[in-house]
Amino acid sequence: MWGNVGPGVAHLSLLERVRLRRVAVRYAGHGWAVTPGACLANSRFVCGRAGCPTVGCHPALENWEQAATADPARVVTWWRSRPHGVLLPTGRSFDVLEVSAHLGRHVLDAVATHPAGFGVRGPVLVTPTGRWMFLVRPADPLRPELEHCFHVVRHGPGSWIPAPPTRLPEGVVRWAVAPEQARWQLPDSYLVQNALIDALRAAGVTLASDLLPGQLPLPRRGW
Repeated sequence: MWGNVGPGVAHLSLLERVRLRRVAVRYAGHGWAVTPGACLANSRFVCGRAGCPTVGCHPALENWEQAATADPARVVTWWRSRPHGVLLPTGRSFDVLEVSAHLGRHVLDAVATHPAGFGVRGPVLVTPTGRWMFLVRPADPLRPELEHCFHVVRHGPGSWIPAPPTRLPEGVVRWAVAPEQARWQLPDSYLVQNALIDALRAAGVTLASDLLPGQLPLPRRGW
């Protein structure tokens, strides 16, 4: 199925290709399920599936949720011949709280000195487009203050994130706080959410809980 896209997927060095495989295996070895991402070819991604309309970063497998695995042997086979991006399904080993760069830096500074210690410090990755992603323990929904806040996106079951060292058209995904720095531990979701709420209020963002009854904003018009 790769016959029509093979020539375009040749922009990573052998070292980069080996690194992608080794890192994917390392994630799997720590119990994090991984799934192969489409390969970057020039400024778009190709997965080899006939007629796939998606040009952005996306899973290479149509049944990626079912295929995702933490079996290192299976992971090796995926990365043996193709420079796949490394995607981590969310809602399994962890959820992810995604925020903007400004908010992410503020929260990272706050959790670095948080009295809860490693209870609130965990892995944080940064995309080259400036999105910060905080990995947290799974299954906790967003607090009511954040549920309708467009500044925060929660990735849970059915979603995934690109993991370092996946390359995007704008650059390489990197760790701001590597899993090793966090001892592969995940922080309590609500402790991180509390830090997000404090950072949003400090930035002057009005949250739902800050609005008095009868002062809820009117719905936006559909234009």
